[in-house]
Amino acid sequence: MKVARSLGFLLAALILIPMAHADGGPVTMVFKSVNGVNDGQYYVSPYSGTMNGQTVTLFCDDVLNDVNFGQTWQANVTNLGAAIQNNNFSQTRYGGVPSSLVYGNAAQTYQEAAWLTTQFGSNSSNYKDLQYALWFLMNPNLTKYDTAGAQVWLHMAGKDYASIDPNDFLIITNTSSANNPLALTGGCRNSSSLHRNPERLRWLLAPCSL
Repeated sequence: MKVARSLGFLLAALILIPMAHADGGPVTMVFKSVNGVNDGQYYVSPYSGTMNGQTVTLFCDDVLNDVNFGQTWQANVTNLGAAIQNNNFSQTRYGGVPSSLVYGNAAQTYQEAAWLTTQFGSNSSNYKDLQYALWFLMNPNLTKYDTAGAQVWLHMAGKDYASIDPNDFLIITNTSSANNPLALTGGCRNSSSLHRNPERLRWLLAPCSL
């Protein structure tokens, strides 16, 4: 059983992360463990890891790359709210690579992904559907994840994404994948993620494959 498929994670911080990490980088990410739920091929979100040594909960938004237990990678940090305001997703996996299928709509796509991560806590019986929704949202050509269950969540995300505060989320992107087309074809192992500022809602979104 593979731990996960990609390194785009949504992370929920278990302890506070200093505001110095709100926008910038690089930070050091380490993948630790899984929750045990799987789809027969990959373990699905949420996962556990660390960001600069502090414990975080991770949610996968990228099914194209792999991560392994104990794997360490360096990542840049982009505040989602600032990226929307400045129309600058240049250091993100899906908003910074022109070959991405969501390149032209990165702002809404990342907000929908962030909203989906907030649903895991109260819907533990729907981990697989929520995971598939995240994977299909970011890679709409991967139709195997376009299931009826995933579509239920994608429909809600499309309606309710504006209910989140994008300033509460950070996009964590592997330093070697920013603006790298190979990041979309499996050439980069730890590409992107989102993180929710722990001082407010304690959620992170980051790359997520194992």
